[in-house]
Amino acid sequence: MLKKIAILLEMIKFKLTVFAMPFAFMGAFLAAGGFPNVTVIFWVIIAMVGARTAAMGFNRIVDRKFDGANPRTADRAIPAGQVKIVEAWVMVIVAACVFFAACYNLNNLTLLLSPLALILTFFYSLTKRFTSLCHVVLGLALSFSPLGGWVAVSGTLEGFPFVLSLGVLFWVAGFDTIYACLDADFDTTIRLHSLPARLGRKKAFRLAGLFHCIAFALFVATGVYCQLNMIYYIGVLLAAGALLYQHILVSPSDLSRIHASFFSMNGFISIVLFMATWLSLASSEIFA
Repeated sequence: MLKKIAILLEMIKFKLTVFAMPFAFMGAFLAAGGFPNVTVIFWVIIAMVGARTAAMGFNRIVDRKFDGANPRTADRAIPAGQVKIVEAWVMVIVAACVFFAACYNLNNLTLLLSPLALILTFFYSLTKRFTSLCHVVLGLALSFSPLGGWVAVSGTLEGFPFVLSLGVLFWVAGFDTIYACLDADFDTTIRLHSLPARLGRKKAFRLAGLFHCIAFALFVATGVYCQLNMIYYIGVLLAAGALLYQHILVSPSDLSRIHASFFSMNGFISIVLFMATWLSLASSEIFA
């Protein structure tokens, strides 16, 4: 049983929950003006874990034939026979129930928005079949993270810094475009859609750079809108440095270090932006 759970967690790359979780915390802390109620934080964590587990499980199920045909992903749990389809579906259903239960324990608006958020994450898994803007759809799905954190605390959309969600959207679209370069040739061969498959790796890299420039501007705008202090902007500069390093680390002709770029740098960016937000709010409260 423990071995099976370990395989399932690896299948959905559970450790990458770190990408979206800090932005959910960011929304929650901004709504509270500091550290939210501990019970609320607990349910936010449960909701994020449930939503991402369900979404990634669904992705692995619907993409299993493509994964099996792609040499890069052929050893994933489902095509490799380590996980049965029924086991994957059970995980998705249980995780979705956990997500809805967490939203129920937060407030009415969180519960009301929860089906839309989950459907959007499921929908992303189908978009490579018909649009090269699939990376933008993924960004839109993850942009619900800070919004969800805000609503979990406040119970309303009033005052929410939508520039923060837009920043997350373009940040995700940028790094997912870069990561999709690994499968550009495969996607072209079997007629799956992605920006690298449509534009070529070189142009896709340039577009990813534009996405990240827009994300940087939107993260700055978040600080202005929320009246955060200099600590936050130091965090934004650190995040910008990580984004720049991400583009230096890999190139259209050399993707050998893309995993370091994708996993390390993006995890660093989300954590730094959350910590900078928290410290900015905390210091403003101390010196108020």
